[in-house]
Amino acid sequence: MSAVLGLVVVSPGGAGSVVDRQSVDVPSTPSPTGAVGEAGSDDPIGDVAAGVVRPVPVEAIPVTAPSPLPRASTSLPSSAPSPSSTPAPSSTPSPPSLPPPSTTPSPSPTTTAPGTNPPSPSAPALPDTVTIAVTGDVLPHGPVNDRAASLGDADRRDYAPLFAGVRPVLTGADLALCHLEVPIAPAGEAITTYPTFGAPAALVDGIASAGYDGCSLASNHSLDRRMAGVERTLVELERVGLGHAGTARSAAEDRGVTVYEVDGVRVGHLSYAYGFNGLRLPADAPWAADLIDPARIAADARRARQVADLVVVSLHWGSEGVHEPTSAQRAVTDALLPSDDIDLVVGHHAHVVQPVEQVDGTWVLWGLGNHLSNQQRDDQRDGLLARVRFRRSAGGDWTVTGVRAVPTWVDLATHRVLPAMDGPAARRASDGLRADLAASHRRTAAVLDVDDVPGLSIVDPP
Repeated sequence: MSAVLGLVVVSPGGAGSVVDRQSVDVPSTPSPTGAVGEAGSDDPIGDVAAGVVRPVPVEAIPVTAPSPLPRASTSLPSSAPSPSSTPAPSSTPSPPSLPPPSTTPSPSPTTTAPGTNPPSPSAPALPDTVTIAVTGDVLPHGPVNDRAASLGDADRRDYAPLFAGVRPVLTGADLALCHLEVPIAPAGEAITTYPTFGAPAALVDGIASAGYDGCSLASNHSLDRRMAGVERTLVELERVGLGHAGTARSAAEDRGVTVYEVDGVRVGHLSYAYGFNGLRLPADAPWAADLIDPARIAADARRARQVADLVVVSLHWGSEGVHEPTSAQRAVTDALLPSDDIDLVVGHHAHVVQPVEQVDGTWVLWGLGNHLSNQQRDDQRDGLLARVRFRRSAGGDWTVTGVRAVPTWVDLATHRVLPAMDGPAARRASDGLRADLAASHRRTAAVLDVDDVPGLSIVDPP
């Protein structure tokens, strides 16, 4: 069970203050033209661009902490989960069933950095294991939005059915993080898709319904709708209780570290992008979205370590449609790793699945592919839901004990994201759909090359 603590700003002395995410007025800046990439079909983009170094001051900002939002914690067996009894279209497997939600109360927010005060004798012991689930790009093209409109009513689109198939796998983790690649359209402005995205606000309701706790937001589309889009996205995520990292409404918010609490264990989340499709950060808001720069990331990770037991870094990088990590991606990890301050690196942007490896002892998920999109190529319909299991040693150190790969596949006939795994749901699917799921599993398994990566496993195919 996790709770969003909010932004923790680290003081020079190392103490953390939990900062409520408050909406602030930030002037909009006109955007230059020239956005590229992420069309509904194959559309290449260049490699990782150089980031910009921005100094990160540290100071405590004492404000009221937000209320935690509980999420039931369940477990995923080593084999495929069982389906629920909820009826599903004959061409789409029904989602696996969930154990009863946990009745354990969610933890209260705290402003004390981990390790500074021992727990009281009456306090529950920290868990020995924590599982974090991460998924690929959420990229709502026009047909995806149209599908949600057909499932909703006259007033609001409904994206929840599109995520329902993966919900049991996500809620089986202690913490689930999505990658929302596009901003939410500012209030009163039109919904837009490629090349300049502005998604419906209802999309965040669908993301929340899937069991996510928060999202990384730094991407090449972060500035598509300028500062108004940055602010609206954060407001909408907070409306449904989701945390966020990678964009900010103020310099103070950018200095914060997003922290999630899992039964007393704190997980910090950072997010960065290679660039913004030619758009520049506003001169009066250089903190609006975070660019990849190894020195900046290392400094942020050190600050995050002061208030978090585990630190996850999400990177929007690489080349679209390329399964192998590029030399630029490897250059970034070579500069960052090994690091005692970074426990997991999660990659996005390529829109195809990339390998999972250890780099100097740290697990790197190079690219998780697409989670939800309308891209057409077979491998663009593949995604990777990775469940990363951490274990705490007797000395209190956390290490990854395994990464469980769950391939996913977008059924363009329904735009539902489906786990490509064995189980009664897949067996009840039509022959054609089951064959598509099996083919997706084979493609992802071939990229991951599980047999040659100790500690990496994959669910059984349909």
